[in-house]
Amino acid sequence: QVQLAESGGGLVQPGGSLRLSCVASGSIFSINDMGWYRQAPGKQREWVSTITTGGRTTYTDSVKGRFIISRDNSRNTVYLQMNSLKPEDTAVYYCNAEIISTARSLSNHWGQGTQVTVSS
Repeated sequence: QVQLAESGGGLVQPGGSLRLSCVASGSIFSINDMGWYRQAPGKQREWVSTITTGGRTTYTDSVKGRFIISRDNSRNTVYLQMNSLKPEDTAVYYCNAEIISTARSLSNHWGQGTQVTVSS
């Protein structure tokens, strides 16, 4: 079994910062792409950012220049540093990872989500 566990969400004022973390655990052989998605109330889940095993990063346009994704492969962890937060960044943030298990099966995994609220 493989699990993803996010942490670091909370309430922050506009212009503030938060750092999300997501740790993958369980029967892991290797991890391919890791990323973050978010879902605001009444909206569909949307992609935010992805980082490859080699560290190549991509971002949705609305967060470019404000969010930074990184990973620590030795800790099976992906981070999302969120700066200059705006009220429209309010959402539940989900971690996603493509994982090869010790049984050599490839599957896509999601975390349980962490709430980020940007409000004064």
